[in-house]
Amino acid sequence: MARYTGPVCKLCRREGTKLFLKGTRCLTEKCAIERRAYPPGQHGPAAGRRRKTSEYQRQLREKQKVKRLYGLTEGQFRRTFEGVRALPGVTGENLLVRLETRLDSIVHRMGFAPSRRAARQLVRHRHVQVNGRRVNIPSFQVRPNDEVRVAPKSRDLTVVRASIEALSRAAPVTWLSVDAEKAVGKLLELPTRDQIPVTAQEQMIVELYSK
Repeated sequence: MARYTGPVCKLCRREGTKLFLKGTRCLTEKCAIERRAYPPGQHGPAAGRRRKTSEYQRQLREKQKVKRLYGLTEGQFRRTFEGVRALPGVTGENLLVRLETRLDSIVHRMGFAPSRRAARQLVRHRHVQVNGRRVNIPSFQVRPNDEVRVAPKSRDLTVVRASIEALSRAAPVTWLSVDAEKAVGKLLELPTRDQIPVTAQEQMIVELYSK
């Protein structure tokens, strides 16, 4: 399945929640959820008259929501799940930790990009370094004590400067340390489930893939 390239606001409306796919725009009155809080399509406004959803449908929607939140294709998401299935601990929590510690997600969390899609572009275009080496793989797994920085020649990019300025007005997650002035940060430790600011019922995803 190819990566989705259509209007991302439709994805938020389909899942019925803000996925913050457009960065700070999602915090304004221009957000599609604020204006049209129903699924896209000609039958969207009639959602209240739809049939009762099944357990499978709820599990599928939860998987789709998390997959779209992190900007992964079905194949990428499935491989990520299979990669954490054998790990000790709770599989659903391990899945979210693995997604959060992808390089593109870390770059976004550190405030160097307004969205994960923008962070993915920064990584792909070789604007990001990990421990002093350029890395252009968005799925690269960042480990505790790894240093992530925007390359010195890339700090003046408009998207980076605007995002860092917005970061100064936001509260960063506790498992990351960030020096916004130098555009550098470090993963202090792997986050626990209650430290991941994502509203998801990850156990439903585990149940879906366990069928």
